[in-house]
Amino acid sequence: MQTPHRSLLVGGWDRTQDPSAKAAKPKATLTADMTAVPVGGHVTLTCSVRPASTGWKFSWFKDDKDLTVEETVSHLNEQISVSQKGLYSCRGGRGNPIYYTEKSPEVRIDATVSNSVKVILQPYWSEFYEGEKISVRCEIHGGDTEWDYEWDTTSSLKPSNQLEYSISSASSSHRGDYRCKGKEKSDQHKTTSWSPSVRLMVSDRPRSFLTVSPSWLSPGVPATLKCDIKNPSQGWRFYWYKAVPHVSNRYINNHQLLPSGVSGTAQDSYIIHRQTHTAGYICRAGRGDPMIYAGYSEPKFVWSGDFPSEGSLRVNPDRGQHFTSESITLTCDGNSTEWRVRSFSEDGPLQCPSVGTMTRFTCDISRLKSKNAVFWCESASGEFSNAVNITGQADDDGIILVSPVHPVTEGTSVILSCSLREQKLLSNVFFYRNDKLIQNGSGGELNISSVSKSNEGFYKCQHSRQMSPRSWMSVKGVLRPRSSSYPVFLIVGSVFGIILVITALLILMYCFRKSKGSAADQVVSHYGNQQKTYSSLHYGNQRNPGVNPCRHGESMQTPHRSLFVGAGIEPRIPRPRLTIVPMTQSEALRTLTVPNKKFSLLMLQLMFILMLSSQQDNRLSQGRVLSMTLFKTNNRMAALKRSSV
Repeated sequence: MQTPHRSLLVGGWDRTQDPSAKAAKPKATLTADMTAVPVGGHVTLTCSVRPASTGWKFSWFKDDKDLTVEETVSHLNEQISVSQKGLYSCRGGRGNPIYYTEKSPEVRIDATVSNSVKVILQPYWSEFYEGEKISVRCEIHGGDTEWDYEWDTTSSLKPSNQLEYSISSASSSHRGDYRCKGKEKSDQHKTTSWSPSVRLMVSDRPRSFLTVSPSWLSPGVPATLKCDIKNPSQGWRFYWYKAVPHVSNRYINNHQLLPSGVSGTAQDSYIIHRQTHTAGYICRAGRGDPMIYAGYSEPKFVWSGDFPSEGSLRVNPDRGQHFTSESITLTCDGNSTEWRVRSFSEDGPLQCPSVGTMTRFTCDISRLKSKNAVFWCESASGEFSNAVNITGQADDDGIILVSPVHPVTEGTSVILSCSLREQKLLSNVFFYRNDKLIQNGSGGELNISSVSKSNEGFYKCQHSRQMSPRSWMSVKGVLRPRSSSYPVFLIVGSVFGIILVITALLILMYCFRKSKGSAADQVVSHYGNQQKTYSSLHYGNQRNPGVNPCRHGESMQTPHRSLFVGAGIEPRIPRPRLTIVPMTQSEALRTLTVPNKKFSLLMLQLMFILMLSSQQDNRLSQGRVLSMTLFKTNNRMAALKRSSV
């Protein structure tokens, strides 16, 4: 026996009873706290009457049918909770006979599926800039269901209900929070929950900021450039440029790309090796496809106090600190026909006449405007002079340090002193280097008799309670001849050369003796075609006499007796006739074969080369001595050959 479902009717009244019809009826309104039933949860529906009044009882409907108590999670008169999807509506009634309101508009409640949803921004950057290409994508995980997508955003531009929202050029109108959800195409009442919101930040294009370290060059120390972006984010590549003065516009620099190339570097730093002169640098960053670039940085400089060959800057008075009321003259010297004096201070880059009066290559400054500024000369073709750091001190603030404005050379003497606006202080002056006291107030000068690199640093002076600004004193080294890097080789070569000389002399003595004896015992034979033979002819098996080391070109060709006997022929051997021939000294010398002479001369060449090369200090001079020695020795050999003919 089935129990009939109890309808949520007004006081159990039959809703089919026709209410009395009068003028405009009140309207029922249905609201829901959410449009989809969460997984394992419920939705709360509330019915009210407009205009508001009391005494109403409400009837509930689902899919245009009476809603039973069993289909609700909880119910009160004007509020119920449901956990099933469907189209819900309500109406109110009161009085006797019952007066009904119009039915409320239907509210759609969907069932939430368990698939997870999230919004993905591509590229995966935390912040975007105007002009960049962005993809906003709704990803639903779990199963292979086909979905219809719905987007919700706080931005002024609404995305279409697609899987992916493509932004070709981002602008401020795209800023906002984005979330999405999906509905099954096969059942529109099944939906995912809303994804967590993702905030899209679109900012104005940033500016690049360049720093250099160290600012002042030191021998052998590379300069490091570092490029930063305000509010840094991912994906940037960095591009490095040298600042080259513009020919027609004195206030603009051209940008000459450094060897990093057009592809830039992934690192935000760039190291410059073997930097020897003042130079300006600029950087900027770019990212994306198509690439968008941050603004160029302000130029930053690597200063050099040394005087390059292109040009130099002279300061008068020749010191690093000046009172602000003093007049200063800056003069550019060099090969260029167009020099300009430029400065860099807390106020940024300036140039004469902004800081003074420019007359040809001279800038006259009547009054310093900055407490600390760097000055240099710059030509239209891109050359830079040395740089000088000039510190200004107000007249009322007391004293200045009198120190060299240019680098000092190692080994020279330097005198530092302290001065008031009108006079030099002669006593009770304390001197500091790198904020450490190095001389008490016994005198008025700091005398460094022989400057070294250890004296480099920041100096300042103190008199009474007044302290001067500090100034950097740079020390440059002296070019010295390079010492030999091969002492062991020279020692070994010298010893080996002496041994070779002794050996060569012994061989020469032996060779001359043998040649002299052979000249006295020369034998002339008229056998055959006047061929030379020796007085001692040996037959049969006998030991090979070998080769005379002093007559390398001749060997003993001895007939073998067994060859004739085996053939049954008795050889006829003519009796040799011996004749003693007297010889002059030149003829005796000619008895030496050419190989003997070449060997002797070769030994002499080697002896001369080793003896001379051991006295040289570097490889370049060794090569020159070697060439001259070979040339002279070859001339001697040719002269010796001519004299022996």
